[in-house]
Amino acid sequence: MRLDVAYDGTDFSGWARQDGLRTVCGELEEKLGAVLRVPLQLTVAGRTDAGVHATGQVAHVDVPADAVPEEPARLLRRMARFLSPDVRLTGIGIAPPDFDARFSALRRHYEYRVTTAPYGAEPLHARDTVAHPRPLDLDVVRQASDRLIGLHDFAAFCKRREGATTIRDLQRFSWHQDGDLFTAAVSADAFCWSMVRSLVGAVLAVGEGRRPVSWIDELLTETSRSSAVLVAPAKGLCLVGVDYPDDRDLAARNATTRDVRTTTGCCGDAS
Repeated sequence: MRLDVAYDGTDFSGWARQDGLRTVCGELEEKLGAVLRVPLQLTVAGRTDAGVHATGQVAHVDVPADAVPEEPARLLRRMARFLSPDVRLTGIGIAPPDFDARFSALRRHYEYRVTTAPYGAEPLHARDTVAHPRPLDLDVVRQASDRLIGLHDFAAFCKRREGATTIRDLQRFSWHQDGDLFTAAVSADAFCWSMVRSLVGAVLAVGEGRRPVSWIDELLTETSRSSAVLVAPAKGLCLVGVDYPDDRDLAARNATTRDVRTTTGCCGDAS
């Protein structure tokens, strides 16, 4: 089954299961497994870190044929009663045979929200918007972000994992300003661990004048994590969507992605 998931990550220790900690995956496996009366193990499109939110997360789970609900819509309503208010299943359906939430994905889309308002974030957005204490120059932020688009080694922006590649195809890194609110849209085939928040942290440093735009070019030449790049706070980040190919192309996409992971290693899809 394919599961579409949304959550406020504030009170979760990330997506991945962790003994003794509250996680999104742990809660969904426990509650959905209790309803279907079978033990479950979810596979997710992108593992999010503690405090990161999602409106467009995707997971899949294999269940015995006799446990598959005849009416997924009824199961969706039932899960709304069982789940905590800060996590929702927004869609449940029978997935095509070759669908894999992680390996079938073409790209992941994130948004990051930051405000420069002197009073901080609006109360209704206190949990998903970061208050930035200094003014930002949108044109400079965009110049810095544009230099990161494309196929690069993002080692300077990724937490190291043994044997993992840090080469990624960053397909979009754009910014929109609405008054004091700055919103970034970030898309790639996959992301290294902490990569999105590191990218945001770097361009914000440029946008407030602490670093020149040319610093971004220097970072792209580094071969290991840069201590000069500050990771932006988790609360501003939200996974907003995952793209998949047509059903007939799922098997080919799985094979391509698995080959890359096996050949080069993977530092994960965590944010």
